[in-house]
Amino acid sequence: MKVAYIFSSQGHTVSYKLGKMILPQLEEGRHGVEVVGMFFFEDNNYVLVEGNPIGERLAKVAKEQGILLMGCDQCCMEREIEDNLVEGATIGCFPNLYGALAGNMPDQVITL
Repeated sequence: MKVAYIFSSQGHTVSYKLGKMILPQLEEGRHGVEVVGMFFFEDNNYVLVEGNPIGERLAKVAKEQGILLMGCDQCCMEREIEDNLVEGATIGCFPNLYGALAGNMPDQVITL
């Protein structure tokens, strides 16, 4: 099964659910499904900034496993981070996300 994650909740969503649960499972090859993409909203985009420990680990896994990393373009621009993202991460809006995933469509989209 292929899944895509959308990180929209504020608080500890990225640092806890991604950083302590999903990412370690991906790194260890035990997540149980193929992750094809991750899309980040609002302050969750800070994880994609170069130098962020979770973001750097995520960029490595994304490159190895072919996972799309995309931040909301408006959210990144509002936070002035659009030019400082980890290697391989991009910004866009839903039409960009749909296009980027078109060749590798998820079976399920999970919003956290």
